[in-house]
Amino acid sequence: MPTLRNIYRVLASQYDPLGYLLPFTTRAKLLLRQLWDKKHGWDDSNLPSTLLQAWSDWEVELQFLPHLTVPRAYVPASANLKGAIREVHIFGDASEKAYGAVSYMRTVEQDGQVHLTFILARSRVAPKQALSIPRLELCGALLAAQLASTLNKELTSAIERTVLWSDSTTVLTWLSSQSCRYKVFVGARVAEIQELTEHCTWRYIDSESNPADDLTRGKALAELKVPNRWSNGPTFLLNSPDTWPENPSSEPSNDELELRKTVFCGTSITSTPTCQDGMACKTWQELLDVTVIELCGQGLSTAPSSAEDYQNAEQAILRQAQRESFPEECRLLSERKPVSSRSRLLTLAPELDTSAGLIRVGGRLRRLEGLDGPILHPIVLDPSHPFTRLLIQKYDVDLHHPGPERVFAELRRSYWILRGREAIRKHQRTCPECQRWRAQPSVPKMADLPAARLRLYKPAFYSTGVDCFGPMFVKVGRRHEKRWGIIFKCMTTRAVHLDLLSSLDADAFLMALRRFIARRGTPAELWSDCGTNFKGGERELREAFANMSETLQERLARQKIRFQFNPPAAPHFGGVWEREIRSVKTALRT
Repeated sequence: MPTLRNIYRVLASQYDPLGYLLPFTTRAKLLLRQLWDKKHGWDDSNLPSTLLQAWSDWEVELQFLPHLTVPRAYVPASANLKGAIREVHIFGDASEKAYGAVSYMRTVEQDGQVHLTFILARSRVAPKQALSIPRLELCGALLAAQLASTLNKELTSAIERTVLWSDSTTVLTWLSSQSCRYKVFVGARVAEIQELTEHCTWRYIDSESNPADDLTRGKALAELKVPNRWSNGPTFLLNSPDTWPENPSSEPSNDELELRKTVFCGTSITSTPTCQDGMACKTWQELLDVTVIELCGQGLSTAPSSAEDYQNAEQAILRQAQRESFPEECRLLSERKPVSSRSRLLTLAPELDTSAGLIRVGGRLRRLEGLDGPILHPIVLDPSHPFTRLLIQKYDVDLHHPGPERVFAELRRSYWILRGREAIRKHQRTCPECQRWRAQPSVPKMADLPAARLRLYKPAFYSTGVDCFGPMFVKVGRRHEKRWGIIFKCMTTRAVHLDLLSSLDADAFLMALRRFIARRGTPAELWSDCGTNFKGGERELREAFANMSETLQERLARQKIRFQFNPPAAPHFGGVWEREIRSVKTALRT
């Protein structure tokens, strides 16, 4: 007796990558699904007799399989393909048991001769959960769209157009509508089909002419041996497109059960005549001015505004902010009812100030003497309301942008802003002035070392920085005279040579340079600044060099020394020797 294992082995042995045998093998798949519904094991031989008989009848037909042939070429060898037009036509269909799709290539030669060839087919067994016929037809259309996408990627021939056919007017109506109108099952599949077949065409075909109907109904293997509609395609494709099936003239059917339920979502807002332009104000004072004008009759009154007008305007602004932020709480408190247990104001024990119509913080400090009412019972505000943000901005500007705790303490004297610290910090993070006060200086990245600092394979004092420092007062007999020091520093090894100058003229410098060369050797380049270290300033130094330029140039040229000057007023360029001068002065003072 056959078992499920043997039945699966026989069915899996049918190698059919193109799906040419699907009308035959789909019958076996439906038998297997019925066998699985009976809850039998893999090796259980006690299977229902009716299903075993149906399986035996199917298995007997396998003897016709060797006689079944499929042409490999899409067109005959004698066809003239020069200038030929190729089209892909895909047909989808579904039944209560299975659904699938089959594709054909239609080739039209230049002389008008048409060739139609089977390409590929796919099928699926209907899910165990019962679905309506329109939904199954939609699944068949999705399989056809996936087949079209696969052929578009895999076929190397140029395809002029792709046409998809369905015999369900309901599915065609869904595909021509927006997917968001339908429930999840239909909407998701419609969206995927529309995406896959964006550049394709959907058309209607009647069930009698639909070759995919053979796939869902099933065919005997003997019927597939001879030419038939499944292997050769529908005959109407051999004719002119003018004779192809057209959409039915009746109104397309639309399954109302698949439409989403429409729900109106809206908010009813009752506006007040005050503070209508408040949202456009940029400061609290501007908002007060606009509100005063509105309350006084749109500027018709010529009398100047009084302090009482501004107090009334401020109360009107706060009332509007509370009505927009806490509408339910305002209604309940005005009716002398407690606020809801889900209210944000529940922990504040809110109470309504009947004189001003404002919600204030409650509490048990009503008998406390010495403090004003607003301090004991501040006005409650929502931090996200635009008026509250303008109020925070006003306090921040008036206090000259201090820290958030300082602004929070001042606001708390009259107002209780929910999550006030967070609202103040949020404002100060976006306030340009606060950012400027709290900005940290950025440390610049140090530049690369100059070449004079990197003479690693040269003798000491090859590149030398020179500078003068002083004056220092020395005692000669009974008089005090000025003396200056001169420092020669190796730019690479940091070696230091010190000498004494009797003056800051060029002759003294030249003698010190000669003594330095006699002791340390001739440097290749000398670096110095143009500041006050040479003859008290850049001007005097240049004049001294100009007066003795011939002698100095002669001495320097003889020694092959190149003199480099730092930019004027830039002592940091000589930081190598400037820092050493400080150390020398400290040692000399000690």
